[in-house]
Amino acid sequence: MTTMADARDIRNAAFSADEDPSAGEVILPSLPESAGRARRLTRRLLGVRWLLPPDLTDSAVLLVSELVGNAVRHAGAPSFGLRIRRRRGWIRVEVSDPSRTLPCLLPVRDLDVSGRGLFLVDHLSDRWGVDLLADGKATWFEMRVPLP
Repeated sequence: MTTMADARDIRNAAFSADEDPSAGEVILPSLPESAGRARRLTRRLLGVRWLLPPDLTDSAVLLVSELVGNAVRHAGAPSFGLRIRRRRGWIRVEVSDPSRTLPCLLPVRDLDVSGRGLFLVDHLSDRWGVDLLADGKATWFEMRVPLP
């Protein structure tokens, strides 16, 4: 029989020390395939370890993919960082890169095939923004989560 402690150990063991975005920034190469890795890390943390609702997890995974896509396409850097934090009632997801160019929320028309990333972030998250850092920026979003 699996106890609650066993289940917690299984959830915590799902990450290697350098791939836990809740323990610190995970550095990923600026390659298109890094979006898949960032999605998997996010899904594992939110859905498996933190047991957040599937619809919230799916939305967060989509938004991570959008922020990572922007970092890969526009930052012009060899790598970017992913960090996910949880506090009572909230999660915060940050994607950092060394560019100080701010992202721009563009109007989206029905037939547009690109430029929808920040539109989705704006509509699916509770709040989002950009923090300028000494060595670049962190684009982030926050979502309300159920209390345990």
